[in-house]
Amino acid sequence: MKNIKLIIAVALLGIVFSCNDDILNNSGIAGDSQQTASFTSKQGEDAATTNDQVPAGFVNGIYGQMIQTGSGGSSSQEDFGHKGYDIYSDLLSGDMAYSVLTYGWYSRIINFLAPTDFTQGENRRVWRYYYRIVRSANNVIKNLGGNDAVPELQGNKYAMGQAKAMRAHSYFYLTQFFEKEYNANEPILPLYLEPILENKAKATASEIYDQMEKDLTDAISLLEGFNRTAKNQVNKDVAQVIYAYVLGARGTNFPKMASLTQNVINAGNNTILSKGDVTNGFADVNNASWMWGIDITTTNGLGLVSWWGQIDAYSYSYGWAGDFKAMDKSLFDKISADDARKAQFFGKETSSRYLQPLKKFYASNKIGGISQTVTADYVYMRIEEAYLLNAEANARANNDAAARISLKALMSNRIPDVSYIDGLSGQNLIDEIYLQTRIELWGEGKSYLALKRNKATMTRGTNHLSLVGTPIPYNDERLTFEIPQDEIQNNPFITEQNK
Repeated sequence: MKNIKLIIAVALLGIVFSCNDDILNNSGIAGDSQQTASFTSKQGEDAATTNDQVPAGFVNGIYGQMIQTGSGGSSSQEDFGHKGYDIYSDLLSGDMAYSVLTYGWYSRIINFLAPTDFTQGENRRVWRYYYRIVRSANNVIKNLGGNDAVPELQGNKYAMGQAKAMRAHSYFYLTQFFEKEYNANEPILPLYLEPILENKAKATASEIYDQMEKDLTDAISLLEGFNRTAKNQVNKDVAQVIYAYVLGARGTNFPKMASLTQNVINAGNNTILSKGDVTNGFADVNNASWMWGIDITTTNGLGLVSWWGQIDAYSYSYGWAGDFKAMDKSLFDKISADDARKAQFFGKETSSRYLQPLKKFYASNKIGGISQTVTADYVYMRIEEAYLLNAEANARANNDAAARISLKALMSNRIPDVSYIDGLSGQNLIDEIYLQTRIELWGEGKSYLALKRNKATMTRGTNHLSLVGTPIPYNDERLTFEIPQDEIQNNPFITEQNK
């Protein structure tokens, strides 16, 4: 039933967000008049006040866009929703190596050509996708009474909470991709809080972060008591972890970041994967550690163009046929021999598949050969993230004892002896948490976020195809995307000089 609901929601959005040439040629968020007009009609607003299934359906449609091919406004085989940009960020971080390149996808990412040239399509795809989610969220919020409203119907409160959380989530990724590091007074992005048609100038980082914090505070309150019908929906736990990511990127209020993640841990709704489960494929949304993800079925129509198609060596696509994404060798070498996660990666050095995640990510039909149809699920967030963020926040708040507790809770499910953690404090403890974050969440789109939070410098290992051994700091211009050309052409407030 949950998949039927999602299909219906996506079908509704197919009417509203039809990808005809006129729409795809419009820039950013302000030019898409057909989409906005359809979604903010008076009829829709009236229906929302009496039937909470209407906004709930459109919120599910937002989640549908997260896996939609072409949602970044292109026909590129890199364009398949949020998980596509997880790959961008993992490659930019250096923790994911492109060890064999046959077909050329992502070549402009790994060579840093796209992030340094605003005319390249990668910049446009990231921009369009996340602003499309922003626009969808703004329309839901408008139909529910606006930014300051608290809906009367309980179902509408939950819809409002999810829409605000998704707006914050999208702005968070926009800030990460389009600002080198948090600088409160730097104008970085247009901030849209209404489904308007006018272009806007760039808001400062502090203005955008303040709005994310407000949205997430509202979302956490509105989602109190929400029992979701499927894991693709944002609940209170997910909203709190998103908030923790925002605070971590901002570099302020680490005690609150620790409190938010501790709330999630204490809620007990998810459990850390055991040692024996870390090689079970990461392909099932029913996994007890998954806080947020989506159940992929044949009706979603995913295959060659998908996250699994790019990463999985057993899907009939690029990860199988010759575009191999592997763990950075220098990072692999830092995994202790008794760590259960060492087995996630193919360790035969003489093979072209060396360090591919053959036992971390593989589709459910791994045994028996190759399949072109993708039915393995997408993971967006795991409980392990809450533990690692909690450890990081406590360490940065000088609460080393609490940080060690959270880190040991994770590592006791990965290695036989965690006593070494008792001897860590200060920067050494922070560095260990950062290392374990990179190892634990490899390939899940979190390494780039951690690189920026930790203000780290990455050095590509020997299995990369370029820039091997070159130190690249977190705030290097090559790691941040450019505001795309068509936004500059269509938004008079943004020029090539002030982009």
